[in-house]
Amino acid sequence: MPIALFALTISAFAIGTTEFVIVGLIPTIAADLRITLPSAGLLVSLYALGVAIGAPVLTALTGRLPRKALLLSLMALFTLGNLLAWKAPGYESLILARILTGLAHGVFFSIGSTIATSLVPKEKAASAIAIMFTGLTVALVTGVPLGTFIGQHFGWRETFLAVSALGLVAFVGSLMFVPANIRHSAPASLLQQAKVLAEPRLLLVYAKTAVGYGGSFIPFTFLAPILQDVSGFSAGAVGLVMLVYGVSVAAGNIWGGRLADRHGPIPALKIVFLLLAIVLFTLTFTAAHRWLVVATVLAWGAVAFGNVPGLQVYVVKQAERYAPDAVDVASGLNIAAFNLGIAGAAWAGGLIVTHMGLMHTPWIGALVVLVALGLTAWSGRLDRLDQQPASGRELAASGA
Repeated sequence: MPIALFALTISAFAIGTTEFVIVGLIPTIAADLRITLPSAGLLVSLYALGVAIGAPVLTALTGRLPRKALLLSLMALFTLGNLLAWKAPGYESLILARILTGLAHGVFFSIGSTIATSLVPKEKAASAIAIMFTGLTVALVTGVPLGTFIGQHFGWRETFLAVSALGLVAFVGSLMFVPANIRHSAPASLLQQAKVLAEPRLLLVYAKTAVGYGGSFIPFTFLAPILQDVSGFSAGAVGLVMLVYGVSVAAGNIWGGRLADRHGPIPALKIVFLLLAIVLFTLTFTAAHRWLVVATVLAWGAVAFGNVPGLQVYVVKQAERYAPDAVDVASGLNIAAFNLGIAGAAWAGGLIVTHMGLMHTPWIGALVVLVALGLTAWSGRLDRLDQQPASGRELAASGA
């Protein structure tokens, strides 16, 4: 594999770290800036909103720019955004920094796959994409716990400084090794993307993506306060628990992919969403017991991202049927749906903490995941109806 591909992987690692490390730093940031936990949780929401906007909108607007120039601009914006977070004098400037880095994140993953596949022969395209996305997995396993450790021991600002250094390394690597003559086709226009959003069956996929992913993030946004205030862990131990979570996520992502390959996306998603709801309900009762909560977090990681492969495979299958000229657009909009789910979940979680209390987030998150399970079952039923002859569909519709 060309060294340029590893420059992209470093970029993905840095971006994945800055997205998720904030979860481990929320209590520290809230205490330092003298804001409430829900206000600190908005830093998760606004970043995810930046990703959701950046992915479709900015990708379309920057479609004519040379890929290398755009890539370098994104990593420069990402690095500057994290430097702004490092030096943020207050809450408002930290919000601005998070939005800027979120915008860079959205466009990076929209163009990253195209750049990665252009670096290798066609028969190695899937491997190239997998290597680049390994950066996200490694970020969850190592970058997030390490960033949390830095924030707990040296201050949360230093975490963003460390991520800025990673962004600089990725910028230099891309400058030196990514070729300048990367060919690319113009991405879909905003009008083409709007046509995809007019397809009801694709909207149903996006709904269960946002709801299912969002249900998990309602309590995940406030995992660090739960571990400290309810479980009784020290601030320094939170990073170790996040490490447990990250390792479990890496294994769960592989397991989810194999489950979807073996049984198909709909049956796999039903299993994952059901297990995720059970784990979140369980967290409500195990949070006050240290070893039990660690075991629950381990199980949570195993299923939290296990739905991603099934959702991505399913949206591509649906797009091939209902929007065959815009499969890439449909897939990219599903990534936006993930981040809309995160944004809404962090905001809703803040309201729950404010009006009901911290430990109401797990069971409410479980109920939201059950809604995603219901949407998944509905999708499966519609798929079965589509496969029936016309007479069979009429009988099914009439209830006969």
